[in-house]
Amino acid sequence: MTLERKAVGAYGERCAVRHLVASGLRVVDRNWRTPAGGHGPAGEIDIIAWDGAVLAFCEVKTRRGGTFGPPAEAVVPAKARRLRRLAARWLEQSSARPAEVRFDVVSVFAPPRGAARVEHLKGAF
Repeated sequence: MTLERKAVGAYGERCAVRHLVASGLRVVDRNWRTPAGGHGPAGEIDIIAWDGAVLAFCEVKTRRGGTFGPPAEAVVPAKARRLRRLAARWLEQSSARPAEVRFDVVSVFAPPRGAARVEHLKGAF
C-alpha cells in the first residue's frame, strides 16, 4: 500500500470516528489487529463501538472519487466472513458481553476539495 493510500485511509477513519461519536456511539477500540494464528484469520477491525447495548464492528471504506464505485461495495462476501471471524476473536479476548452485535460499513467520500461526506450503514452484513 502506498503512503498516499494509507494517508487517505487514516483520514477516512478519523472522519468515521468523528461521525460515529457525534451520532452517539462510544468507540472502544480502533485498528484492532491480529496475526494469523491457530484458530483464526489475520486482519484488522477498523472501529469497534457501543451503540447503546449493541456492539458494532465497523469497516471503514474511503474513496476520493467514483471510479471504483461506492465505498460499501468494496466489502465483498469474503471480507464480511473475515470480519465476522475477527469479531469472534475480539469477543473471545474481551470482557465485553454484548446482548447483540452488528456489522456496519462506514463510507467516507473524500473529495479533492471541501468536507468529506460520511454514510453509516448499520447492519450492512
